[in-house]
Formats: sequence, structure tokens, C-alpha cells
Amino acid sequence: MPDGLIDSLPHSREFHTAILTFDGFNELDSLIALGVLNRIKRPGWRVTLAAPTARVTSMNGVTLEATATLEEAAQADAVLVGSGIRTREVVADAALMARLALDPAHQLIGAQCSGTLVLARLGLLGTVPACTDLTTKPWVQEAGVRVLDQPFFADGNVATAGGCLASPYLAAWLIARSEGIAAARGALHYVAPVGEKDDYVARALAGVAPYLPVAATPA
Repeated sequence: MPDGLIDSLPHSREFHTAILTFDGFNELDSLIALGVLNRIKRPGWRVTLAAPTARVTSMNGVTLEATATLEEAAQADAVLVGSGIRTREVVADAALMARLALDPAHQLIGAQCSGTLVLARLGLLGTVPACTDLTTKPWVQEAGVRVLDQPFFADGNVATAGGCLASPYLAAWLIARSEGIAAARGALHYVAPVGEKDDYVARALAGVAPYLPVAATPA
């Protein structure tokens, strides 16, 4: 991908999104994003769970097999960093953090809840404010990042979300950036509660649209 802001991309190209998933992960973050992103059904679209080991176990005892390595995630078109109860252990592990070679000049990068702490410690947020969950908030602030009281925020190619059920916002942003707003609307509509679909989609896109390039915003 070229340097600078990544605009909506041609629908026919290969596009790999890696969801970073560590031991102690929150299922709602990694798996809701996985489900929403996989509403895109086209050749070349691929979503993986990238982990530091072959298997990881969630905060509630669910064990998953990784479908990508952290090194493969470093080459992905987009990376989402999920949260979990062991994130402070992750950021304290220098060898593990060294494997997270993420680059917003060439990737779309998003983080959910304590995943925001990972981005902060990697130096990917700088002076840009961010979203996170209430438990992680003081840790992100200690890392020098101003925390916003809202579910979603993006600056250029980096986005953050706060609260487990803000995961669809993060997924919608990524889909809108890569496939266009109509695709994001369709993915959200599929997962939204019956009887509330139009309201849900409108609310979610209202939260995401201000942070999209002009070409990707709703008409």
C-alpha cells in the first residue's frame, strides 16, 4: 500500500485482516470482529486470528487455534488488536512486543479496549487521543494518551474503540475503508438485532463516518 492515508481500495484486490489475539483474550472483541468482517464475501478477502502461539485460551476458558502468526500479521493489510485480561503482561514482554511490527503508513490498524494499550506502548498513538474500556483507561493515560469518553475514534489509518460492544464500529470502519460504505452498511445490517436494524446501522455509521475519507463517507 502507498504511504499516507489509505483510501477505499478496489474490490478485487487481496486484503488480509489479522486480529491479534493473546492468551486471556476477550471473546467479544476478537470473535465479534471476526464475524462482522467475514460478512464480506469476495475472492481475496481474508480474516485471520493471529497469535504468538499455536493455541490461545480466552479469559473464559475458550481455546482457539491461531490461523496466522504475528509475523504474518506484520505483513497484513489491516490489523485489529483485541483485548484481554493479560494485556499488561503482553506489553511488559519486550520480546513479544518486538514481534508486533505494525506500520500505519502501510496498514489500517485498530484496537479494542486494552488493545489500545498495546498501540500506546508501540508508540503508534503519539499525541492522538484514543478510546478504551474503563478498566484500561488509567493504564492508557499512564502511557501518555488522552482517553476519550466515546466508543470510537480514528485518526488517519489508526482507530480505537472502547467497550466490548463497540467492536462492530471498529469492523465497520475497516470495511468502509477497504470496501466502501455500502459494504459496511450491509455487514452491520446483517448482525443488528431484528426490529432495530435501521436504527442500529444509522447509529453505528454516525459514529464512524466522521473519521472516514471523503470518498468513503455516506452520501
